[in-house]
Amino acid sequence: MAADGTPGPVDDHPVRSVVVVGAGLAGARTVQALRAAGFTGRLTLLGAEGLEPYDRPPLSKELLSREDPAWLRDELDVDLAGVDVRLAEPATGLHHDAVGVTVRTAAGRYGADAVVLATGASPVRPAGWDGALTLHTAADAAALRGAVGPGRRLVIVGAGWIGAEVAGVAAAAGTDVTVVEAGPAPLATALGARVGALTAPWYARAGVRLLTGTTVRQVRPGGVVLSDTELPADAVLVAVGVRPASGWLGGALPLAADGSVEVDAGMRVPGTHGRVLAVGDLAARASRRHGRVPGGHWDGALREPEIAAASLLGRHGPDGPADPAPYLWSDQLGHALSAYGLPRAEDDVVLRGDPHGAFTAVWFEPGGTTVHAVLAVDRPRDVAAARRLFAGPDLPRLDRAVLAEDRPLR
Repeated sequence: MAADGTPGPVDDHPVRSVVVVGAGLAGARTVQALRAAGFTGRLTLLGAEGLEPYDRPPLSKELLSREDPAWLRDELDVDLAGVDVRLAEPATGLHHDAVGVTVRTAAGRYGADAVVLATGASPVRPAGWDGALTLHTAADAAALRGAVGPGRRLVIVGAGWIGAEVAGVAAAAGTDVTVVEAGPAPLATALGARVGALTAPWYARAGVRLLTGTTVRQVRPGGVVLSDTELPADAVLVAVGVRPASGWLGGALPLAADGSVEVDAGMRVPGTHGRVLAVGDLAARASRRHGRVPGGHWDGALREPEIAAASLLGRHGPDGPADPAPYLWSDQLGHALSAYGLPRAEDDVVLRGDPHGAFTAVWFEPGGTTVHAVLAVDRPRDVAAARRLFAGPDLPRLDRAVLAEDRPLR
């Protein structure tokens, strides 16, 4: 029995071999976490891109200032020595039972006592938009890099995190940039229309044309077709979100409506005898504080592997698995954004600071004092305070009136 009281492979059969599927941040960190926890068994790492593990945020944030990938061996001291590394063998299937697991690839089968799924997510590309670029891999970044610069016209479909980051970088390099967003405001899906609208003026200041409430009907060579006009473009970037990369699983595991793999607080997939775990963008984690935490948080890919390793080795403390708060950051259009927690559509939002400059948004449970999320824009002190607030075992509670007076967030 694992230390947190939940079943796992350590019950009767110690884990002596693990296959990690996915060689991005979550997969590499899983290997690193297992070794750091003292696991000396056989480790196999399967990747799909043919490249050693690298970090993805610089692909957009440093699109033009960093041409080489941010290798995790340098960024996080990831060491794959002693690991059976197969970087060009994407998984094609999975079988699991009470005895063990088998992962299939085009080259063969890999059996082990347990598997950690870390295949991440894939960018959404609407049907018929084959000529549009996406930004998820190092190869994608190289293609986009060649499409921006003075005299070039770039249309970005989607004013989310990636769209905003690329828009600012491309415009600063002299590119004529237009961002088309179907929602009422940038980041409306992530932050809600009210907070998202506060970022809209940033686009014009950065030299970017922003069209909200606008649907793209067609992407074709030379531009995009809207409902009432056409925008000429030398390149089109589609940045309308991602979906968990779970199609290769077939019917091996139950999937949520969005394609994610739901896991318990220890990153284990229910009904798999504790032998199948999922981390990173692929996983939707059960959280005692936040309910169900979806993937898409860089910090999740960084920290969830430690939880998975502890589950496999029975190393959780007396309080059970760690419950890290979702965290993300973005450098976009000349502004630094950091967010902790998980906003809810029905929450009350309280603003502090200058909504036209540096500000902080706090999401409260309706009518209450419990805080679900904090977003700080160009306010580093509030970032540090939010980190401390969400470090406790429970969601923080704050006085709304005092908060609105802009006293220290702590």
